[in-house]
Amino acid sequence: MLETVKDRIRQLIAAYESERMERIRLQTELEQTRLQNETYRKQIIELERQIDNLKLTEAFMAGGTDTASAKKKIDRLMKEIDRCISLMEG
Repeated sequence: MLETVKDRIRQLIAAYESERMERIRLQTELEQTRLQNETYRKQIIELERQIDNLKLTEAFMAGGTDTASAKKKIDRLMKEIDRCISLMEG
């Protein structure tokens, strides 16, 4: 009877350790997923910015302005946007 109790305690300890290791693995996986999600979120923001820039470029080109003039306007607008973002973050 005492051996049976000892065996059950060993089994319980083994099961506890197994579950503890699984919890640690899942926590690590969750953190990696969060980091990957943040990376993707930043990529999406950058891609959306690039799309907006392309749309703006197309709008300037459709308006009949020459390429150099359009680039200057876009550069000026981007600097202004960057400055606004800096002010909002600071």
